Amino acid sequence: MGLSACHTSQLCGNVRQIRGVNTAVSTAHTSQYSGVVLGKDGGVIKLMVWPFWLGLGGAIGSGQQAMPRIHVDDLSGILAHTVENEWVLGISNGEAPAQTTNGEFARALALSLTRPSVLPPVPSLVLQALLGVERAVLLLEGQRVIPRRTLQTGYRYLYPELQAALKSIVS
Repeated sequence: MGLSACHTSQLCGNVRQIRGVNTAVSTAHTSQYSGVVLGKDGGVIKLMVWPFWLGLGGAIGSGQQAMPRIHVDDLSGILAHTVENEWVLGISNGEAPAQTTNGEFARALALSLTRPSVLPPVPSLVLQALLGVERAVLLLEGQRVIPRRTLQTGYRYLYPELQAALKSIVS
């Protein structure tokens, strides 16, 4: 049985229960959930740069699935913000506020590297064969995440837009 976006949401709910985080009661506990973390010295960009640099990068699956992401400087900024402000409690999402699809991400990464992104999307079946169904579903059925609580606490993003985040990483 594979994971789905619904199962992923349920998994996050189960983690909250295990950790004892009660979203209805403010406690001196914070939890951070993040999507794809973009940084210069590792992570997903390190894996993606070479195929894109060679002109072989592109979207996966339909390319229409959400791809929640955040710049590493914003993720550390949100964590610092929660530590420095004792009134910031509970769960916050470490995601950039601007929504991005996988196809948009692929085009933006190619543009930031001044490379083409003309290949057709990698078919879902190929990704499932390479990664396994359970891991592939996380990439093929992304979730749209809006960081409402993070924004409500007053955190000011350094890189709310994808192109600015990628420019700071690949330049």
